Amino acid sequence: QLQLVESGGGLVQPGGSLRLSCAASGFTMDYYAEGWFRQAPGKEREWVSCISNSDGSTYYADSVKGRFTISRDNAKNTVYLQMNSLKLEDTAVYYCAGEFPPLCTTVQEDYDYWGQGTQVTVSS
Repeated sequence: QLQLVESGGGLVQPGGSLRLSCAASGFTMDYYAEGWFRQAPGKEREWVSCISNSDGSTYYADSVKGRFTISRDNAKNTVYLQMNSLKLEDTAVYYCAGEFPPLCTTVQEDYDYWGQGTQVTVSS
């Protein structure tokens, strides 16, 4: 069964950090670009970041650039999202997704496999 499972969400104060993980099972991430999306209450799901499968190129939404870092460990079939300097507006459910062909688009319909999401709450 093809599956992505996120973990690492939680409650953090503004300015704090969290590291999200996304582990794949049932398929290898090697052939997929891996992206992170998020959905805040009452808002549409938005693209956050993506990492390519070939040269490890990374891409970020302007809202998180300089604060978030995406990485992948193909040997562990896992992708990560390190989130620093968190802001109140980063509160959302975060989803990882696999895309093939691995173009690292920002369009959620281009992504084939999705995790169930992990809640990130930034609050004082």
